[in-house]
Formats: sequence, C-alpha cells, structure tokens
Amino acid sequence: MRPVEIVDYDLCWPSEFGAECDFVLRLLGDRVDAIHHIGSTAVPGLAAKPKIDMDAVLRADGLIAESIERLRETGSYDYYGDPYGDRRWTFTRGRSRGIRLYLCGPGNVAHQERILFRDWLRSHRDDADAYAALKLGLAAQARGDFQYYTNGKSAFVAGIVRRASAEMRPASIDHD
Repeated sequence: MRPVEIVDYDLCWPSEFGAECDFVLRLLGDRVDAIHHIGSTAVPGLAAKPKIDMDAVLRADGLIAESIERLRETGSYDYYGDPYGDRRWTFTRGRSRGIRLYLCGPGNVAHQERILFRDWLRSHRDDADAYAALKLGLAAQARGDFQYYTNGKSAFVAGIVRRASAEMRPASIDHD
C-alpha cells in the first residue's frame, strides 16, 4: 500500500487548476456552467495531498450522462462512477499526484458543502491550521489506508460545514 502523502502548499496548484479547467471546458464546452477548485489545494497555505480537486457543475442534470460519456471516450481520465452516492461522478488522472474531477448538476448539495468548507478555511486560518494538523496526524496513522484517512476527517469537515451554514443564515427578524 502506498502511504497517504501530505505535502506543503504548492504555489503552482492554482495554475494547474487553471490549465485543467481549460482542458475540461474544451472537452465539455457549453454543458458546463462553472468549474470550481475545491479541496485543500484550493486553500492558500494549506498542506494537502498533491491532487487537484475540482467540481464541474453542469448547466442541467440532463447533461450528466452525455458529459460522462464525453470524458470517458477521450481516455484522459479514469472513471469511478458515483462512489459516495451524492450525485457527483468521479474521474481521476494520476495516482497520488494529479487531478480528481467531479461532475455534478446545478444545486448539488455535496458541491455546495465543499464550497462552504473551502471558503471557510480560506477565511479562518486557525481552522485551516487545525485541519492541516489533523490531516498530517491521520496520514501518519493510516499506513496507506485511504479510507481510514478520509473517515478520520469526516467529523471535522461536518463541523465546519455546520458552522459555515449557520453563519450564512440570515439573522432572525423581530416583529414588534
């Protein structure tokens, strides 16, 4: 088993995302509404697995099947289906280093939560530092067990998403 590799933030990650974004747009064209850099590589200064995570949000759910086929037929990515059951279809290129591309439709809850988490860490350095420490500890303990590593982050991620969601809710209005 290969170890879970966590590296220091790489200043090249944003440009790597940009190049991959251009590639995906060339493949999928106007099917795509937006492509977002997500995950730890999208948070400046955050240690991460050296794999660029990105969500390609399609204009409509009805475009998912043809977009999956388009990406598969190019042979540019390995396809993994919807492994988390959250209606995000997963593609990768490269093993430990590379790209992880998720396709989803508009309004996808998992995508929205990932954006909340990313944006929270971008604006809350203490939480980003705590997340980095958690990831480094889990990677050392995991001994190549990626499921152990991922599961170990779940409670932290869920807590941040709850906090970020609560902060976004409009304050209640008193009616006298």
